[in-house]
Amino acid sequence: RGSAADQNLARQLETIGQLDRVFEEKVSGGSLKDWSGLLDCLGYVREADTVRVASIDSLARSMIDLRQFVGEITAKGAVVEN
Repeated sequence: RGSAADQNLARQLETIGQLDRVFEEKVSGGSLKDWSGLLDCLGYVREADTVRVASIDSLARSMIDLRQFVGEITAKGAVVEN
């Protein structure tokens, strides 16, 4: 996730390494409905998947959101890796 439209996500992708599928977006704060990449990822994730993030703080804007997102991912039998 990038917080600005002109932010280059290449560094994050390089940090994460080889992936089967990439979900990305560039938004700063805003409503959760604006987080299309994250919502697509949450809808797609399946049992035994690994969701990789370059930095855990890029996954959510608050601890409450982070707990919710990680909870949704792990409830589906997937894991989050940083």
